[in-house]
Amino acid sequence: MHELALIESVARLAIAEAQQRGAEAITAIHLRVGSLAGVDPDALRFAAQVVLADGLAAKARLEIELVLAQAWCSPCAALFDLEAGLSLCPRCGASSGELRCGRELELAALELLLPDQPEPAGCAAGGAT
Repeated sequence: MHELALIESVARLAIAEAQQRGAEAITAIHLRVGSLAGVDPDALRFAAQVVLADGLAAKARLEIELVLAQAWCSPCAALFDLEAGLSLCPRCGASSGELRCGRELELAALELLLPDQPEPAGCAAGGAT
């Protein structure tokens, strides 16, 4: 279950960012996970319950945005969704090897509770694992 190692890496990045900003707590961790990333979102959520149980991230919500795989068709200049790993353009039938998205595993943003601030503050983390 490599999701455990992935969420441990995400936790290290999130905690380092929170400490750098002087946060009292991490209230949410936002991830972007591509449909071709080889990551099971349910296994990731399960691993997060264990890894994020203590410390700054103890009460953090894990928000996962699923990113569908898309490819670019050069002949008809169109972006299309990849279905079942097929890379044929639905408009013209051309084969495309140019994957534009779908392999992401990104720490997209954090919501932090900062001292003297009643509401969590969001910050773009921008880290990829």
